[in-house]
Amino acid sequence: MIWKRDWGLVGRQVIAWLIMLLLYMVILTVIMVFLKGTMMYFLVGLVFIMAFVQYFFSDKLVQRSMQVMLVDEDEEPQLYAMVRRLADEAGLPMPKVGIIQHKAMANIPNAFATGRSPRKAVVAVTPKIRYLLTDDELEAVLAHEMAHVKNRDMLTMTVGSFAVMIASIILNNAFLMALFGGSRDSENGGGIIIFILAMLLTFVVYIVGTIVTMAISRYREFSADRGSAYLTRDPDALIRALRKISSGVNAASPDAKRAVSGTNSFFIIPAISGESVMELFSTHPSLEKRIANLEKVRAEIRGY
Repeated sequence: MIWKRDWGLVGRQVIAWLIMLLLYMVILTVIMVFLKGTMMYFLVGLVFIMAFVQYFFSDKLVQRSMQVMLVDEDEEPQLYAMVRRLADEAGLPMPKVGIIQHKAMANIPNAFATGRSPRKAVVAVTPKIRYLLTDDELEAVLAHEMAHVKNRDMLTMTVGSFAVMIASIILNNAFLMALFGGSRDSENGGGIIIFILAMLLTFVVYIVGTIVTMAISRYREFSADRGSAYLTRDPDALIRALRKISSGVNAASPDAKRAVSGTNSFFIIPAISGESVMELFSTHPSLEKRIANLEKVRAEIRGY
């Protein structure tokens, strides 16, 4: 196997973690300055509880939302053998393997990986993708998911999305915070000013957090595509697979795609993409850019 650590991804993840640390500090500052008494303790406690759940149970929540049925080697010998071979090639522990049974995904070809670490990883596919792709194309898709596991990029996505989620909760409950919170300067007439500043800061956290998380999400897809090509030494198989999956996703009903759009960032091809979202806020790079990226890897592997 030719495996090259993606220092571009590593650097971006370090920068993202530093930015997220700053955003968390801003959020806690907003809570502690603007709120007081029971409301402050409640919201701070809620933040820590949600952080605990997000870190330790995010993979299980994703599995439940997508209705993933875990399978063993006896139930799915071919799929299991592919994943095992790729795990051995990548020097990774064998992840859990699952079939996505969400009814909205019945006719959508796709796959994803989740888990905060390689030992907690789960790789899952939809039934449709197994009938749509050839064996080498399916292996390339599974290699893409294993590259996510090896890059450990899923934890960064979890941390980033949590900051955005907290900011969203604060913004959506601004009225209740104003009603039951209030800064310590309320008596001096400065409460409304601090409230406005607090909401502006929270809005900035939401926007910056979203942009940073989406930027990491797009780059990690490039990195996982390259990882797949290095693992299989067959970037053309992934190119063919991406084209087939993209066509299959586009052919799915709008209702089905909307039903699973909340988990866009996990899939190899998002349910909603292209003209439907601004590129700055998209979870994946365009298909054309991904193919161009893989063509560069192909030239590198072939030595020209």
